[in-house]
Amino acid sequence: MTTEEHAQTPGQRLTALRELLIHRPPMARELPGFEPTQAPAEPVELFVRWLLAAMRDGVPDAQVLTLGTTGLDGTPDARIVTLRDVDPAAGEWWFWGETDSPKGRQLAADPRAALTWYWPAFGRQVRVRGAVRTGDAGAAAGTFQLLSPKSRAASLVGRQSEPLAEVAQFRSAWAAAEHELAADQGIVAAGYTQYAVRAEEVEFWQGAGDRRHVRLAYRRPAGAGEWTRGMLWP
Repeated sequence: MTTEEHAQTPGQRLTALRELLIHRPPMARELPGFEPTQAPAEPVELFVRWLLAAMRDGVPDAQVLTLGTTGLDGTPDARIVTLRDVDPAAGEWWFWGETDSPKGRQLAADPRAALTWYWPAFGRQVRVRGAVRTGDAGAAAGTFQLLSPKSRAASLVGRQSEPLAEVAQFRSAWAAAEHELAADQGIVAAGYTQYAVRAEEVEFWQGAGDRRHVRLAYRRPAGAGEWTRGMLWP
């Protein structure tokens, strides 16, 4: 925060924010084009192209997505997770998590989810919706070993979203997790699970500075059969 900003009152900062929200339009820059008539017959191929383009262009955390679920009270919920794999044959997008986490409990109660990516550098958005299934426990144990030591330690700590009384408790739990890993490199966090979203709808959205955005949607009933596709009004 600059000296001038620090001197502002909360009301002045809110006024400045509102002015920026109105007068700084999104995507006011040169963005790539998108010709939907040249898109492949299935959405996974196009998704892979877009994600590779973002990763190779150095877009930070291009593989990170917003996972939307239904809360146990029926209200929407969302958080950021990492894409771990894509299966073109099945049309599935994979992420990992713990069954005793809020998202794990929510998916157990209502196994449906929405995934959303947005790559600002390209003005591109991808939305995926479908049913969720869990992967094989043995495969999950194998992929757990592929995680970085810090990620494995975080999974062993667990207790995601539970109240934390003080930072010292977390530091103690982290040290205990690292000790477990050092003693047994083959250890797997209890409840560690692979989740797959079997897509029923996939939408590709290419933004444009002149607001003439392009939207292409793929659909397949109940996540089976042939994909159909068509453009949507922006």
